[in-house]
Amino acid sequence: MHRILALAAVFLVSVFAPHLSAQSPAPASLAGEYTDSAEPDTPLSFYEKDGKLFFETERQLPASLTTVSATEFSLPDTKITFSFTPATPGGPAAKLTVHQEDEKDLTLTRTGDPVHHIFHHYERREEMIPARDGIKLHVVILTPTDIPGPLPILIQRTPYGVDGTNEASFFRGRPELARAGYIYVGADIRGRYKSEGQFVMMRPLTDHNNPKAVDESTDAYDTIAWLLKNIPNNNGRVGAVGTSYPGFLTMMVGIDPHPAVKAISPQAPMIDTWLGDDFFHNGAFRQTYGYDYAMGLEVSNESTDVSYGKDSAGKPRDGYDYFLERGSFAEDVKQSGVKKELPTWKAFLDHPAYDSFWQSRGVARSLTAVTVPTLTVGGYYDQEDMYGPQSEYASLEPHDSKHENFLVLGPWRHGSWSSSSRHLGALQYGESIGKEFRAQIEARFFAKYLKDEPGFDLEDTASFQTGSNTWHRYPHFPPTEAKATAFELCPDHSIVHSIAPGKECAPGKVSYTSDPANPIPFRPRPIQPTYGDGSEWYNWMLADQRFVSDRKDVAVWRLTTLPHDLTITGEVLADIFASTTGSDSDFVAKLIDQYPDDDPDPAMRGYQLMTNMEIFRGRYHAGFDQPTALKPGQINEFHWSLHDVDHVFKKGHSLLVQIQSTWFPLYDRNPQTFVPNIMTAKPSAYKPATITVVTDSQHPSQLTLPVIP
Repeated sequence: MHRILALAAVFLVSVFAPHLSAQSPAPASLAGEYTDSAEPDTPLSFYEKDGKLFFETERQLPASLTTVSATEFSLPDTKITFSFTPATPGGPAAKLTVHQEDEKDLTLTRTGDPVHHIFHHYERREEMIPARDGIKLHVVILTPTDIPGPLPILIQRTPYGVDGTNEASFFRGRPELARAGYIYVGADIRGRYKSEGQFVMMRPLTDHNNPKAVDESTDAYDTIAWLLKNIPNNNGRVGAVGTSYPGFLTMMVGIDPHPAVKAISPQAPMIDTWLGDDFFHNGAFRQTYGYDYAMGLEVSNESTDVSYGKDSAGKPRDGYDYFLERGSFAEDVKQSGVKKELPTWKAFLDHPAYDSFWQSRGVARSLTAVTVPTLTVGGYYDQEDMYGPQSEYASLEPHDSKHENFLVLGPWRHGSWSSSSRHLGALQYGESIGKEFRAQIEARFFAKYLKDEPGFDLEDTASFQTGSNTWHRYPHFPPTEAKATAFELCPDHSIVHSIAPGKECAPGKVSYTSDPANPIPFRPRPIQPTYGDGSEWYNWMLADQRFVSDRKDVAVWRLTTLPHDLTITGEVLADIFASTTGSDSDFVAKLIDQYPDDDPDPAMRGYQLMTNMEIFRGRYHAGFDQPTALKPGQINEFHWSLHDVDHVFKKGHSLLVQIQSTWFPLYDRNPQTFVPNIMTAKPSAYKPATITVVTDSQHPSQLTLPVIP
């Protein structure tokens, strides 16, 4: 949900801007394209022009460099320098070393002649657009001056501020669309930055029969109507795109849309922040994220940095200790130092269950028609909004009579399809799947529906399958050939499934003791503020789970050394029968691909990679709107989704399942004693409890996997 910036593939260029400087001629021998072998799809080009050395990339406008020496150059107004080592006859190719303060030096190799990219010039203007209630909404309009029209309009609405929207930022963030020929509009939503009015987090939809009522859908409608009348040389068609919160806002463009809206692409949209996006998952409160995000957005109408303070040694405080010492979320708020009441913090405190407050903000119930062609994009490793894209597509699919509901899924973290990298953390793709998506699917989608251009050939769903590292296209997702297959969790910690007949689980149980005073960290410590310096938030879902697998409060089941590839494509479900000695409990289920110790990639030897993971708060076993205590010692069934996947467990790998009852401080601790509101639980309520997972003929604890035969 956070502000989407240019990601790793932009390769430091987000700080660059065009500069001119007087300098002595740069040696022609330095010119060329230089490539990092680890990121071969993001090369840097250097060339001589008018006696100066210039620099550009696919995303970076040409920038002149300042001479430091005959082989060293700097970027003005930055602490970045480029040092060249020219090639020698019969020796290695020329090298480039990039120096940046507080960063490790990066060495690139000359791989060819310099490449000159196409950069259109955009004229920038700002406007205040009146909404139907008189409130004025701020927009920045970029109009290309060197592309003949008329041209379609492409809009992104955001709570994160559009003052920085310009020609350079458009190419940095969306290079394929910036080259394609659109009038681009960035819009501040109501109550944020330069737009007037009051900001409401995930503003609920209003009654559109009331001409005076306003919401994000009506604000989008009014903005588009004004743009069509006041931007010259537009072709009368509008598209909308956005990632995260802007993805939610893009969905709003498609609900009762303006007739000129012809295509939308909600990417990582927030669809329901209680059921599975951002703030809660199945009733469990995302403590660090809820605390950090609301503070960042609601302390003022601009962004606010979050800090956990310093420890006794003067180092940044570990968020694990920060939240553990405070205890409940009510104490987090009390000790935050924030002097005003934040509406979203208050909502967390007052509405811990799935009541009308959260239900009214859920978008799925309003997705009753595919009003315009919709390209939904999501990541299997999205640490913020994995649920939203899958829920949106599934909600629209029954209404897709014109076959205009499209889905793209990949092993991306939140928004990382904007990157051109070939890997995410330790996970190697083998190709630049982000660039492939942007060029072959996203750009062609908008070109078809906004400009009548050929090339968009997606039938329904495109998914990049991990394990095999291949793109697959499906006429529907999940594919009909996926067979729901039970993988039963046996008392001896083995896993039995019907693919290997003849094996059965003996009846029994597996127990562990969960102590709220010593919760399991969700990622290796220390825990930084979500968007703070050095934060490991972005890739935590790819963390090697060996860092917790030996803990006594983690129950582990194994299906070791697969004799052949096992492909799963679709939704993974957990169905766990368990009891507790307490009166409330959380259940976390993880599906893990353990790589063999002799894997060809040394970084992946023995690696425990999560493919699916999710939490369920036990008090909601009877319904998300009716929290009820668990009876100590009584076996209850807990059933929840671990979301979609497209993955191949390779021959020789092992399949693991982990069950645990804390995942801190991403999720607040369950006291394990039933209290009316966990947000305000007292320290005395937090008690250890023994959780017992039962497997027998009446209680078949299992994960159901969508196996492709």
